[in-house]
Amino acid sequence: MMNPMKALVFDGKLHLERSYPEPGIRPGWAKIRINSAGICRTDLELTKGYMGFKGALGHEFAGTVEDCGDKEWVGRRVVGEINAACRECEWCAVDMGRHCPDRTVLGIMNHDGCMAEYCALPTANLCTVPDNLPDDRAVFTEPVSAACEILEQVDVGKKDRCIVLGDGKLGILCAWALCTVSNDVTLVGRHESKLERARWGGLNTSPSSEKQPDASADIVVEATGSENGLAQALRLCRPRGVVVLKSTVAAGGELNLAPAVINEITLVGSRCGRFKDGLEMITKRDLPLNRLIDARYPLDEAEAAFEHAGRRGVLKILLEP
Repeated sequence: MMNPMKALVFDGKLHLERSYPEPGIRPGWAKIRINSAGICRTDLELTKGYMGFKGALGHEFAGTVEDCGDKEWVGRRVVGEINAACRECEWCAVDMGRHCPDRTVLGIMNHDGCMAEYCALPTANLCTVPDNLPDDRAVFTEPVSAACEILEQVDVGKKDRCIVLGDGKLGILCAWALCTVSNDVTLVGRHESKLERARWGGLNTSPSSEKQPDASADIVVEATGSENGLAQALRLCRPRGVVVLKSTVAAGGELNLAPAVINEITLVGSRCGRFKDGLEMITKRDLPLNRLIDARYPLDEAEAAFEHAGRRGVLKILLEP
């Protein structure tokens, strides 16, 4: 029998389970005690049916290894890549476990997540957190890594005009990542309070009510979390420009790709990034991540935290022991 633990579970209904089984240990894996977990837009979408997920939610965390066959890991503070790959297929052979067809994904696909007292991941997924990096910054490693993925996928130059659509947590982080390489980045959003918090590193901000010039951007990042975001991104992108798609939404909508064909626009799907890049961005750049934290809740109040995270205008909600 596994020991019981507390976990925020979705099984058709969201609820805090106080006797959920702790993750077991298998060879090459570690059991991690969660110090801090973040609630993101994907978590909210999962409770609307996205991916058909059932189990303990959560994929953004900072924690401490409590048990592992390799005792060198025990006691280390860590963050962890969310895709647990088979490590045997052709994708894994070229270091692309993020696309392994047999992978599980922490808190998203066939893998219990980190909105719990414990989670489990392969040690190959773990990155040690520097001693001088507090948990409430380290917990942003997953979304910052996702933002850095854009820089791996797209060649962004200093003079490239970049527009990021969406002033949520990921949109802001994508804008900050682009600001480290481009001198012309604009974040477009609906909430002045969020745009105010986003201003950093020369970032321009613009309310969505202020129309952007059509076909004016070299690179457009769609992070609205809306099924209508792609159409707006295609309208703003210049011929032969690049649209980067970041939104994951449960709702469907009409998809008209004719503008992409007519204007020969490159569409880039962009998901998880490499944690080494996210950790490097956090440790070497003075990203004002504390501005994004709206509230902290104990795990015992996880249901209230989740409700808070879904309110209009809210950025990051953290769950802590």
